[in-house]
Amino acid sequence: MLSRSHGPPLETRVGDLCLKNPVMLASGTAGYGSEFNSFFDVSELGAVVVKSLATFPWEGNAAPRVHQTPAGMINSVGLQGPGLENWAANELPSLIESGAAIIVSIWGRTTQDYKEAAEFCRGLPDEVIAVEVNVSCPNVEDRGEIFSHSSSMTKGVMEATNNVGRPRWAKLSPNTSDLVSIAKAAVDGGADALTIANTLLGMAIDIETGRPILGAGGGGLSGPAIRPVAVRSVFDVRSALPQIPIIGVGGIATYKHALEFMMAGADAIQIGTANFANPRVSKKVIKGLHRWCERNAVKEIGSIVGKSQIRDDSTK
Repeated sequence: MLSRSHGPPLETRVGDLCLKNPVMLASGTAGYGSEFNSFFDVSELGAVVVKSLATFPWEGNAAPRVHQTPAGMINSVGLQGPGLENWAANELPSLIESGAAIIVSIWGRTTQDYKEAAEFCRGLPDEVIAVEVNVSCPNVEDRGEIFSHSSSMTKGVMEATNNVGRPRWAKLSPNTSDLVSIAKAAVDGGADALTIANTLLGMAIDIETGRPILGAGGGGLSGPAIRPVAVRSVFDVRSALPQIPIIGVGGIATYKHALEFMMAGADAIQIGTANFANPRVSKKVIKGLHRWCERNAVKEIGSIVGKSQIRDDSTK
């Protein structure tokens, strides 16, 4: 257990939400959260973001689904899940019992899918404190284009989910040359915060067969290799939208990485791929952040958010 001294300095605000600390488990990397209770008390986290769910069950992509890379991994799980109703009946109760702050991630193939998912989430218990809208999915109504690669589609999805009745975070993709415009569109559509960023597009080839290693062909690259891209993405969006809360994610495995994201402009962070190597990594990050605050006489972790945005005119 973490001592009480790990509390106040790390208390974190993301919009209207107050979290114990800025460290969360990223969607898709920790199942539905309660599985991690065998490693540590998940109620010690800022929040648990569950694996993305639609209103319908989804089988996901063909195997193999995960491939290790020199600096991370590529996955093509394909959003496999039991559907929101099944999850709420069979998985959510144990996660509530754990005492964790819960954030549900939703996805869809169409704007209507997102709307229906939001309507379902409206009836979830109060322990579900927010909904993360994963817009990094193909829109089957528009030639398979990724929602978050289009400002208009991103705005449309966020507008369609405004009936959810709790804070909404738009999870954006870095696979675009116009992330700032898309972030602005998400906010215009009603996003209360932005999660930046999802995986980068990648592929690995089997040189013996000449075929892609993953069953779906390509996949999403995550882990240390994408951290500089994610940090830059957070920095750019914070510069353009200084008032919108940001959750940084991408290759975080230590408290130093978390600090880098927060100084770039993230109010909080999520840990993803590092969970596969060490399921207790989030606990280590929380401890590291607290000790860093003590060493540097930082009374509130929020005071460092966006520190890199402040220019020193004396260097000009």
